[in-house]
Amino acid sequence: MEKTQTTAGAPQAIDTDFEVRSLDTICINESRQVHPWWYNFKYLLVGLVFGIVFVKAEIISWFRIQEMFRLQSFHMYGVIGSAVAVGIISVWLIKRFGVKTIYGEPIEFHPKKFNKGQIYGGLLFGLGWAMTGACPGPLFAQIASGFGVVVVVLLSAIAGTWVYGYFRERLPH
Repeated sequence: MEKTQTTAGAPQAIDTDFEVRSLDTICINESRQVHPWWYNFKYLLVGLVFGIVFVKAEIISWFRIQEMFRLQSFHMYGVIGSAVAVGIISVWLIKRFGVKTIYGEPIEFHPKKFNKGQIYGGLLFGLGWAMTGACPGPLFAQIASGFGVVVVVLLSAIAGTWVYGYFRERLPH
C-alpha cells in the first residue's frame, strides 16, 4: 500500500509496509538459504524438548501462573529472570565473538525504537496471560498435557494475531 508524503512541497511516495517493517526490523536476519522441507523437523525436535522442560519446570501450570500474578510465589519470576539473564549473556557473546548461524550466515542486531504501542500491547498480553493462565510459548505443551480447553486460548491467540496484522498500519508504532 502506498501513501504520499509532502517534503518541502514535493509529494513523495512511501512504501508504508516497508516503513512499518523497518521500524521493528522484521525479517532483517531472515535466512536467504533454501532447504528441503524435512529440515523443519529440527524445529519440531526443539519444540518437543522445550515442551518437556516446560512441563517438568511447571511453567505451564495455571496455578503457578496465578501465583505469579498474585505475587504469592517467586517461581515464575525466577524462570523469567533466568531467561532474561541467559538472553542478555547470549546476545553479548554473539556480538563479542561474531557468532554466526549454523549455516555460516552473520547475525545482526538492529536497534529498535521504543513506542507507546508496546505499552498497550504489553498490557493486553499481560491481561490475556493473567485471565487464561497461558502464555503463547507453552500453549502447545498445555494442550499436549491434556488441557483441551486451552485450544480456545490458542484459537484466540491466532485470531488476535490476525486482527493485529489487519490493523497494524493504523495502530500506534
